[in-house]
Amino acid sequence: MRKSLSLLFAISLSVMLLLAGCGTGNKATENENTGAPDSAATNGGTFKVGLEAGYAPFNWTQMDDSNGAVPIEGAAEFAGGYDVEIAKKLAEGLGKELVIVKTEWDGLVPALTSGKIDAIIAGMSPTAKRKETIDFSDNYYKSDLVMVVKKGGKYESATSIQDFNGAKVTAQLNTFHYSVIDQIDGVKKQPAMDNFPAMRVALESGIIDGYVSERPEAVSASSANEKFAFVEFTEGFDTSDDDTAIAVGLAKGSELTPKINEILAGISEEERTSIMDTAIKNQPAAQ
Repeated sequence: MRKSLSLLFAISLSVMLLLAGCGTGNKATENENTGAPDSAATNGGTFKVGLEAGYAPFNWTQMDDSNGAVPIEGAAEFAGGYDVEIAKKLAEGLGKELVIVKTEWDGLVPALTSGKIDAIIAGMSPTAKRKETIDFSDNYYKSDLVMVVKKGGKYESATSIQDFNGAKVTAQLNTFHYSVIDQIDGVKKQPAMDNFPAMRVALESGIIDGYVSERPEAVSASSANEKFAFVEFTEGFDTSDDDTAIAVGLAKGSELTPKINEILAGISEEERTSIMDTAIKNQPAAQ
C-alpha cells in the first residue's frame, strides 16, 4: 500500500512539474510573439538600400572591401562611393545593418514599392513625377548639370547649351537629364542609354558628341579617362531645385523618413563635400 502511495505521489509530482514546464514554455512563446519591445527589437534588423553601383562617384562596383566598400547582396562584389558612405551613416543612426542591393536604374522604384528594399540611395533627384509614386527625404546633395565631351573636340570650348546645336547628345534613360536636351535648338537627340558606362563608351567611340550629367559624375569621367572633358555652362539648362537636388527615396508614408531626415541634418555641408572629394579620389579607374 505504501509502495502504491509512493508511486502515486511520484506520478503526481511528475505531472505537476511537467505542467509547470509547459506553462513556462507557453509564456515564453507568448512573450516572443507579443512581448514588449526591447532595444534590439527597436533598433535591430537590416536597412536594405538599392542602387546601381555604376554611377561613380555616387556609387560603383569593386572587387574588394577597400576604402570602406560594402558587400553587395548575393554577389562576390562590393559597392563604394558617396551614396554608400551616406547609407552607412544612415544605417548606423537607425541602429540597423546595412545591406546593399544592386539594382538597375529602372528597377529601383519598383523594388522600393514592392518592399524588396527599404530605401533608394542612388543619386536620385526628387522630381515631381517621382513624388507621385514614392516619398523623399531632405536633400543630401545638390549639383549642377554639365555636358561630358571629348577633350580637344569642337565642343570643349562651349559656354552655352546652344553651342551644341547640331550635336549628337544623349543622357540616361528615365532621368530629367534626358528631357533637358530638348532645350538645345537644333540638337540631334540620341536614344537614351541605360547607364553611364555605356554613355562613356559611346562618347569615346564617336557615336555621340556629348552626354548630360551632374558635375560629380563628369569629374569622375574626366579623371578616369584622359580623353574626356566636361563643359560647365554660363548659359545652362533651365532646371528646378528638385531636379538638381539628390535625396533618399522612401516608400509612401515610411516611418523611416523623419529619422533619416534627423540623421541627414547632422551631416554638415563641409562633411558632405569631404565625402564627395574622397569618393572622387577613391573611384575605380574603369568607372
